[in-house]
Amino acid sequence: MKNLKQLGALGKNAESAMKAFQALDQTALADGAIPKKYKELIAIAVALTTQCPYCLEIHKKHAIDAGATQEELAEVTFVAAALRAGAAVVHGTHLTG
Repeated sequence: MKNLKQLGALGKNAESAMKAFQALDQTALADGAIPKKYKELIAIAVALTTQCPYCLEIHKKHAIDAGATQEELAEVTFVAAALRAGAAVVHGTHLTG
């Protein structure tokens, strides 16, 4: 998590891109047709499949702040696991024939 402190330097060196990314991130994760709690749980599922420890830490905190329970966090783990395993199986079709 200490590397997150480097985001300031990264943003300083690519200011307009960083501002655009931050605006997208804020907008995408804001309350909307999908409530913020569910968006954060989706973000956790994606982070579990991409295996991003930074995203896991950040979105776990945001999910809990938005009212997610430990049971929801556990279930989202297995949703991500099912999708990741399913992707491996489906990609196996590239090996047949």
